[in-house]
Amino acid sequence: MLGNVLVNAALEQCQKTIILLTEMSCTTSDSAGLDPCVLRDELLELWHLKDQQMLHLAALGGFSRLPEPLEDLLSILEGCPGKQKGRSHTAGHCILMEFQAWRKKHPQVTLSALSEQQASTLQQRALLLVADNQSTFIESLVDIYQLKSVDGTILQQHIVRLQALNLYKEAAMLGMKLHRQKELDLEEMCVPLILLNKLSLAESFVTGHSHLEKHLVTLLDSWCHPSFSLEEICRRFSRLSVSRHCMDQIQPKMLTKHVFRLMEKFNIDQGLCPNALHKRRLDTLRFLMYSRFMEKSMTEENWCDHVQYVVEDDPQLQVQLVQMLVKHAGLEKASQWSLKYNVPRNQLPIGVWETQQDLPPHLQQVDPNKPEQTRSMPPPSTCEKFYQVPLTEERIHLVDTPEVLSRCQKVVLKEGGVVGVDMEWQPTFGCSSSQQVALMQLAVTDQVFLLDVCAEGFGQHPETVSFIRSLFSSKNVLKLGYSTSGDLRCVLSTWPQFSEEPLVTQGVLDLVNVHQKIQRSKVNRTQNGSKEVLVGEGSAEKGLSLLVQQVLGRPLDKREQMSNWKKRPLRASQIRYAVADAYCLLEVYTVLKSNPAHFGLPDDLQNISSRQSEKSKGKKPKEQQTEQIKQSQGKEECQRAQRVSRPHSDKEKDLLCGEKPSADSPPLPPQQLRVVCDNMLQGLGRTLRCLGVDVVMLENSDDHRVAAKLARAEGRVILTCGQPFLTLRSQVGEGRCLSLDCSEKAKDQAVRVLRHFNVQLTPSDIFSRCQVCNSNRYAAVSRQDMARMLQQKGFLQEWDTECAQDEETTPGLTLDLPSSTPCPPVCCRGSRTSTCAPDVARCSGKAPTMTESCPCLRSSCTSRPQNQLQSRQTWRSRIPALNHPKRGMSHQSEGAQAPNVASSEGGNHP
Repeated sequence: MLGNVLVNAALEQCQKTIILLTEMSCTTSDSAGLDPCVLRDELLELWHLKDQQMLHLAALGGFSRLPEPLEDLLSILEGCPGKQKGRSHTAGHCILMEFQAWRKKHPQVTLSALSEQQASTLQQRALLLVADNQSTFIESLVDIYQLKSVDGTILQQHIVRLQALNLYKEAAMLGMKLHRQKELDLEEMCVPLILLNKLSLAESFVTGHSHLEKHLVTLLDSWCHPSFSLEEICRRFSRLSVSRHCMDQIQPKMLTKHVFRLMEKFNIDQGLCPNALHKRRLDTLRFLMYSRFMEKSMTEENWCDHVQYVVEDDPQLQVQLVQMLVKHAGLEKASQWSLKYNVPRNQLPIGVWETQQDLPPHLQQVDPNKPEQTRSMPPPSTCEKFYQVPLTEERIHLVDTPEVLSRCQKVVLKEGGVVGVDMEWQPTFGCSSSQQVALMQLAVTDQVFLLDVCAEGFGQHPETVSFIRSLFSSKNVLKLGYSTSGDLRCVLSTWPQFSEEPLVTQGVLDLVNVHQKIQRSKVNRTQNGSKEVLVGEGSAEKGLSLLVQQVLGRPLDKREQMSNWKKRPLRASQIRYAVADAYCLLEVYTVLKSNPAHFGLPDDLQNISSRQSEKSKGKKPKEQQTEQIKQSQGKEECQRAQRVSRPHSDKEKDLLCGEKPSADSPPLPPQQLRVVCDNMLQGLGRTLRCLGVDVVMLENSDDHRVAAKLARAEGRVILTCGQPFLTLRSQVGEGRCLSLDCSEKAKDQAVRVLRHFNVQLTPSDIFSRCQVCNSNRYAAVSRQDMARMLQQKGFLQEWDTECAQDEETTPGLTLDLPSSTPCPPVCCRGSRTSTCAPDVARCSGKAPTMTESCPCLRSSCTSRPQNQLQSRQTWRSRIPALNHPKRGMSHQSEGAQAPNVASSEGGNHP
């Protein structure tokens, strides 16, 4: 403690001494003042020493001694080095910030004190320094040297010069700081930024200039056209070096996302972006086809409604609809829709015209509006499988007039009441940014009210708006919802009055927070028994449906969720769905409130919501994202599959993964495990091949659904991660699809897979399969033959005979190989063995690399192995890479005998 006090006192005394010496030197200095080069060297030395405090003191004293501070500052900055590795700021940036601080104490140092010619000269010199990409550096130069007053032609020429030097980011930032966006060519400024994956900077460049905003959005939309060629853009900006990663970002799907985002941000009409709109609708049409004919998760009525909404005014999409129907549904259905939209004969697929002629009159029209049988109760099979509302049809009221609304208001706004609130809206599939409420459901103990917001003259009626405001602002009425934030966004989009006069929400309990608490409590029990509801136990439920299943025993029937909720009249199945979505909130709340400890909840459920909001407010955005990921891991379920993740305990692992393989099951050899790895798990696939597992890996260009086809055709298990798991799990049998944690390393993922299937490894399994081609047959090759083939392919330099003899006589080298098979040279794929030293490899066109730093060359045959097994594994690890067809050799064909294969038993490899 005493030592720290003494050190601090010494530092303070040192600072006082420096200031005193600086003031004395200022008074005794000659008229020439301090040489800026001397000050620059002094500041740079302190900068390299990372002594910010001393640099600050030296700068303050040094700037006061400069004869011409503005001119000398430029001389100092011109002599400063550029960016340095490991430093967030350059030395010039630090010195400039110190000058800004010094100038505040010396306001007389301004450009206006100089002559016009001197000021112009300094401004032109300052412009030459704007190659630093830090905005604060540019802002300081603009402020100190008043660069905004420079002639516009000179500024434009300088910006063009920066572009010629490939400093596109700096050119854009300078243009923004000088407010010259209108005078500059937008495409010359923004296209290079987009190619360099700096679209956010291009957005900042055009923000606040409506014509530039429209120009940027329409430019991106033109890139969404099918005939767009990225190569032409790259040829136009041939000086620009674009990485493969940046090129991959410029694809129609990503561009379409950006176009729709910018249309919403800049409030631009969709009519200006026909290409992005067509691309989004085409993707929606493909999704509808997949949902209806592949997943079979959408009813015919809903599918017809959505298809008509998507292709309504686009003849090109109507033709593509007919083409897709030929593939997925047959000629008869395709001909019906082609007749509906009068598709020209010359654009019809083969066979559709002939089928049209043979259709009977009653099949020549698409009739998505078949009359539904009106029934108050669903079919018995649905009643047994899904949650049912214990109300009769008379207790369900449709509210579409102010008179009915007044009766509803008396019931719903009773003081101390509890109301289940839910809303439905028309799915837009991303084609529209705003979603407006079509139906609002309000459930009380014995009644449900359905507010028909689409009814003419009712949705925007003053009494309706007043009722909704009173409902959400009432403290004495508890409103139950699930993920209420999405509902409130739709409310604000439907009623702009709530944006002008903000809507105050009070007394709202979001059950999604309660559900997250239940998931973390690891105790999910049904109402009538003690059986745990295991996530993944034959259930694909999520969200509110999962909560209802966990609390009430049966999930919700969600088949009408994607309905056209703006279409009137509503079908009976839609009404049943809407009523159940709101009324189930009341029953879930009643059960949870009656026995909260049974579900691991506190006595006061409303405190959960408040505590969650307080915690989230105190977290940083990155922490919130991490917490959301952790919570989502507990909510994702596995239907006909298991999830292999990183649980916190064995009990939690059972909860997440469902039923585990029996510990008494016999061990499985790796050769009998056959898997197909998604293209996101190629590292895992190569690791499993090293362990002898039969692995097929998808290429980067393959669709995820290819994995399901391979799994069904060859009896393989799918290994995937992320969103594709939700799609793939429904296309294979139970337990044939596993989802892994993509944040883990390949080795950790492999360990989890082997443990999950109880795979038992033996030393002979290691490197028994090629990482590249998945073959499990090897051919023994002599050292001389190996060297000759590598030389023919250009992968091996001329072999020094003396060096080879030295390697052959290396003491202590005991390989478990036949005596007639000398050890081959160590060489990784694409590398050349150095003729100078056995532990050095020389890759083509690169500097020598030590084998200890290369994973393919580590534990080489020229080093002393710890035992024979290590040597054998090392030998086997080299052969697959060298035997690949690209390297001049091939594996043995299936069924062929591998001659003279090296092994400790003298037999063949597996």
